[in-house]
Amino acid sequence: MIKKTAIFISFLLLFSLFDLTFGYSLRNEEEKPDESIPTFPITDLSNDLFDFEKFSSFEQTVTRFISHWGVTGASVAIAKDGKLVYAKGFGYANREEQELMQPYHLMRVASVSKLITASAVMKLVETGRLRLDSKVFGVEGILNDKSQYGYIDSRVEQITVKQLLNHSGGWTSRWGDHLFMAESIARQQGIELPLKKIDIIQFALAKRLHFTPGTHSSYSNLGYLILESVIEDVSGISYEAYVTQNIFNPNGIYDAFIAHNYDSLRYPLEARYYEVPEALQVPAFDGEAKMVLKSRGGNDVRTLGAAGGWVISSVSLIKFLGLIDPEREGGIISTESAALLAHSEPGMHPLGWRWVSIDGTRWRTGSFAGSSALAISRSDGFSYVFITNTSPWVGSRFPYEVNRMMARALDRVDEWPQVFPISPYSPKLVTSVELQDTFQKPTRPWECWGFTKLINSRIY
Repeated sequence: MIKKTAIFISFLLLFSLFDLTFGYSLRNEEEKPDESIPTFPITDLSNDLFDFEKFSSFEQTVTRFISHWGVTGASVAIAKDGKLVYAKGFGYANREEQELMQPYHLMRVASVSKLITASAVMKLVETGRLRLDSKVFGVEGILNDKSQYGYIDSRVEQITVKQLLNHSGGWTSRWGDHLFMAESIARQQGIELPLKKIDIIQFALAKRLHFTPGTHSSYSNLGYLILESVIEDVSGISYEAYVTQNIFNPNGIYDAFIAHNYDSLRYPLEARYYEVPEALQVPAFDGEAKMVLKSRGGNDVRTLGAAGGWVISSVSLIKFLGLIDPEREGGIISTESAALLAHSEPGMHPLGWRWVSIDGTRWRTGSFAGSSALAISRSDGFSYVFITNTSPWVGSRFPYEVNRMMARALDRVDEWPQVFPISPYSPKLVTSVELQDTFQKPTRPWECWGFTKLINSRIY
């Protein structure tokens, strides 16, 4: 009897720990998802799933392309009319361990993160907790604590949420990108590395704006960093937790996280990052006395957060695109809100997408050291995602090369199979580090495991 009781209590404790650590990398957040996710048949989502002869010409084109550009690995996901019709990895997720890239591998998506952030803002607008014309700073602003958000330029009080979304808040990168000049900011502010988000915002507010808010657009990572603080202030929880609980989890996406910086802290199933062979090492982002590649601790990707910090699989990202399609009901946000994300006023960027072509095709690109991502939603019903764990020498121009290649490759497929009646749900990644975080114990490197074992036990 005693033995049975002990077993029962042990099971309850194990279940409680499992439940506490389910879903995302942040803990102790109070807000819960609004709806549950139905189960979906177990599927071994791997390259073999889409191994059809009809794709041979397409795959040869992609293989030649990544070889030409020196890309270590790439993941491609394609949807037609909201249905996943193709997902496959090319090259290596980890070259040193000869681990092949699979569609379930996670990778950084850089500025594609801005589209995720814009969707979170629209979600808050729809629930009445935020307005696009809400002032951000000043007495009437959301971030109205002058001890934290003091400024010297009174025009700062004009900045609205919408202006941060469409890059018309008053900042340019002409004198440097605020999110990639940590050493300069630390030196001028007299503080130590690593910088916190508030350090960067305070540095910007201590100087005059580059132009009057709302007069024109100039691409700005800083604006989206400030939006992260807006989302946190309005929701009462962290940015990552709000997006996870209100954008991703209610729609079956469980493999999206804010990145860590060091190579040793990659998430389970996250690919390793590579740069061009001649890339130089730089000082570590946190001031430690060591030299590293930008993609492995030189850049502070985690602090980029809302502006460029997400890691996600290509399959989950293509699903996200379908859920913000203004032509389809039942998504993350209303069709009206989705249309607003793609709308741009004369001389302004769209609110979330990078730009929208004359034919209605929506683009979102992302690039920095070790990563390149392109998310396209075409007017003919096709959407695709192309993510790499390598930054070719052309840098931010690389996504345009990808688009040209994909346009040719897609034309070589006459018929697309319907493997899934609906998009598959991603697995919830539970890690030993998350268990440690629950008890506030020291974090140690993440340990990857085989995806097949994980997905054969549970998929949502």
